[in-house]
Amino acid sequence: MNETNTANPWLVLTGLSLGVLVTNGFARFAYGLILPAMRADLDWTYAQAGWLNTANALGYILGAAGTMLALRRRGPAGLFAAGLVMTALSLVATGLVPALWWQSLWRFIAGLFGALSFSTAGALAARLWANDPKRNALGIGILFGSGGGMAIVLAGATLPLMLAEWGDSAWPWAWLIVGGLSLLCVPLGLWAALKAPPVPRRDVNAPALPLARMLPQFAGYAGFGLGYIVYLTFLSAWMKEQAASALQVALVWVLLGACISLSPLLWRGVFARHASGRPLALVLTGIAVGSALPVLWPTLPGLVVSAMVFGSCVFMAPSAVTNFTRQNLPSESWGSAIALFTLVFAVAQTVGPYAAGMLGDHAGSIGVALLAGSAVLLVGAAIVSRQKPL
Repeated sequence: MNETNTANPWLVLTGLSLGVLVTNGFARFAYGLILPAMRADLDWTYAQAGWLNTANALGYILGAAGTMLALRRRGPAGLFAAGLVMTALSLVATGLVPALWWQSLWRFIAGLFGALSFSTAGALAARLWANDPKRNALGIGILFGSGGGMAIVLAGATLPLMLAEWGDSAWPWAWLIVGGLSLLCVPLGLWAALKAPPVPRRDVNAPALPLARMLPQFAGYAGFGLGYIVYLTFLSAWMKEQAASALQVALVWVLLGACISLSPLLWRGVFARHASGRPLALVLTGIAVGSALPVLWPTLPGLVVSAMVFGSCVFMAPSAVTNFTRQNLPSESWGSAIALFTLVFAVAQTVGPYAAGMLGDHAGSIGVALLAGSAVLLVGAAIVSRQKPL
């Protein structure tokens, strides 16, 4: 680090993780906990409920594409900071008006600016221990795992019980609480962006990314985007179909978040050893198993095992592609490559929630959609297993 960037790298990583907590944990996955109350209070179909996450994903597409263009002119630190601030504000706004158009607008904006922060956080974290592969892999895993995992623990421990006590009509307060917690994370996140080691700017005349040789990795990540979001959008709705109590919902989500937070410790060795598609293939297989278990084993023990398996894998998919990028490409290409992976992921996850909601409406149960998501993830795992090191 140079003289202006002598901050403790673990503290910088903590600030970057808070950015992921806001933009990936609260902005995208808290919706799955609030969804059953919103759907009951506003009389939505599953397709309408899924549409809001599709609107979020559409914003994510635009944000990921915009990040790729903006990185030609600006460093990732400024984009991370702008995305964090606007995402936090969008979560507060979500709780103000119940109209579907308003909800769609702010879910879109949360996706747009969330992608800015998420696409750049990995590039910033990858520079903290650039010459230490094991610590680097652990840091990237902590970035995505602990940030998102803690958001799910906090939301899972409070929102289901609060909504059960206050009633479905209290869902706006859930968004205001989530938004308020997000605003508290902003100062440290902004400081971390300022103190993170600078990422070399990509030269416009530099060789293009070897896209053809990276196709299996892109295809696997697309399968991740299409399949994983079904579980996190509709898990609580499935549990409500099974007459689960608010306490059971809270237990499952807290376990899910705790396992997400601990998952970097399970995967750091795999990421450090392999520069191929094997880590992502293993991650996708685990997510697929976790997604199917609630339907195949629809009891509380089954849901607990499902949450533990799914949580131990799900946020390691971004870590897998970030480590693949770091191990196979020059550092000046990291930001652009991660933004491109995020764009592929965003396009895929746009389809998932709405299609799953329509499938659930048609079948009369959202469990069918969970199984479909699991099948997509297994296909993605099979494809990405063919990815060779570059």
